[in-house]
Amino acid sequence: MITERSAEYYAKSASSHDRIYDKAERQEDLALMRDLVADTLRGHVVLELACGTGYWTRVIAETADSVVATDINPEMIEMAKLRAMPADKVQLRVADAFDLPADLGSFTAIFIGFWWSHVRRDEQERFLAQLRSKVGKDVLLVLVDDAYVEGSSDTVARTDLEGNTYQIRTAPDGERYEIPKNYPSDSALRKKLAGAVREIKIVRGEYYWMLTGRLK
Repeated sequence: MITERSAEYYAKSASSHDRIYDKAERQEDLALMRDLVADTLRGHVVLELACGTGYWTRVIAETADSVVATDINPEMIEMAKLRAMPADKVQLRVADAFDLPADLGSFTAIFIGFWWSHVRRDEQERFLAQLRSKVGKDVLLVLVDDAYVEGSSDTVARTDLEGNTYQIRTAPDGERYEIPKNYPSDSALRKKLAGAVREIKIVRGEYYWMLTGRLK
């Protein structure tokens, strides 16, 4: 599961989190991903996991019928509220993606933006199993995450025995955190998700990728 240290880092960094989208060289790819996400989730009832500050929630809300956006950190949810998204379409809730509450409702799509890469390889299948148990089969799954690009991505500090890679992040208060951050290939994604997801399709740009499929 996502470690307490990782959650602590993101709680501390909530107010500055969106700076990850500011890099000039990434803007064309980022615009493409926003368009793809909005088009893919058009008309859906969406559950968003690890929504952070609501950057992607706002994109989804432009075309989806409704969005329930969740994050484990109350600090992130408070930042998301500042976006003043339409209350008749967007609900924001504190929830752990690894332990989803039973009262979230029914959904036709799940969106996970820039969080899959933080889930360690040994935890990914367990996460998918509990997600399927909570939302059921045939639900559309959409993953968006970033690719490793030398000179633009944060440097990988180490790789563990299971192949997980880690980066060192510094919180606004100066404390340093080691954060799991994986950069899977298309083949690795297909292999890992094959047991839980069908009809897998992957669109990959220079800096970002999007995977879609349906839960089995």
